[in-house]
Amino acid sequence: MDAELPVAARVRAIAPFHVMEVQTAARALEAQGRTVVHMEIGEPDFPTPEPVLEAARATLARGDIYYTSALGLPELRVAIARHYAAALGAAIDPERVIVTAGSSAALLLVMALIVDRGREILLADPGYPCNRHFVRVFEGEPVGIAVGAASSYQLTADAVERHWRAATSGVLVASPSNPTGTTVPRDEMARIAATVRARRGHLIVDEIYLGLTYGERPASVLASIDDAFVVSSFSKYFNMTGWRLGWIVAPQRYVRDLEKLAQNLFISPPTLSQRAALACFEPATLALVESRRRAFEARRDLLVPALRSLGFGVPVLPDGGFFVYADSSRFSDDSEAFCRAMLEGAGVAATPGVDFGVHRAREHVRFAYTIDEEKLEDGVERLARFLAR
Repeated sequence: MDAELPVAARVRAIAPFHVMEVQTAARALEAQGRTVVHMEIGEPDFPTPEPVLEAARATLARGDIYYTSALGLPELRVAIARHYAAALGAAIDPERVIVTAGSSAALLLVMALIVDRGREILLADPGYPCNRHFVRVFEGEPVGIAVGAASSYQLTADAVERHWRAATSGVLVASPSNPTGTTVPRDEMARIAATVRARRGHLIVDEIYLGLTYGERPASVLASIDDAFVVSSFSKYFNMTGWRLGWIVAPQRYVRDLEKLAQNLFISPPTLSQRAALACFEPATLALVESRRRAFEARRDLLVPALRSLGFGVPVLPDGGFFVYADSSRFSDDSEAFCRAMLEGAGVAATPGVDFGVHRAREHVRFAYTIDEEKLEDGVERLARFLAR
């Protein structure tokens, strides 16, 4: 057939993931013999911890890889709940924990639960691009709210109140945030929750990077707010990106509905990954990932001053994750073109701000410090030579 068959209208609203296209271009340069400093991808360079690999090997040796409950292995749900109590300041019932095939699946399940056609979800702009696309897949309307340095690139209760409309169903907050690496202060999160609750809406909090915080000890929103949907992941803090495992902590009254959705959409999370992830909570693994967290902090402390010295604007020190969202307006008003020029002229790969929204998106780029300090120093030196030209 010559004619192209139509696809669903929702697909037209889904933009490409620019960071993956940057990575493809960088790999093409490497295939030509060039070297590239990769600061584009938000994936830790540390390998999966050895205790996790050993647990996976033991599972493979037993051949014990069958479907689990759609909610996940009971023992893993208990382990996650215990982790909240021990490390994140929150006492939660394991029955509220729903293990998912990555945090993306977790967010899809929550959006499937709360988003009807035409209903709105408020999000920060800039923010992780897939979040707005998850809303759109269920024919909802993602409403980006412009945020800047004054609020540490995060939503505030006042902003939520100003933008709430009759069609609004809820608010999605990421703390720490991708791409900005900033967090919402606890008192402000409480005010946001109260604002949403007063309007009978839902609060979804993305805590995927919560373990990677610098300064204060990390604390989940669930330490003080019991009725939020919290989404998290084994990918970042526990260095298990390719294992595709995450979770939701949901208000108890919604667990059964989320279970029904999970049964139909995913059947169950990957069994091998779940059994491997049980080792994440062993003392040896926790000590290892904590040492890696400190390494990320040292990388941040190297990169942020270096970028500032080169002329990039970084008005707020990131206090979580492994990203720096830098104002590049001194050099270009087109972040896509600027990232292409950096890649081709300096061999440094970074992500254009247009991946993360529309608010001043062409004046910003995101750098990921997911490479070691030697490579970061090389990248900074390359950028200095490139910008001097």
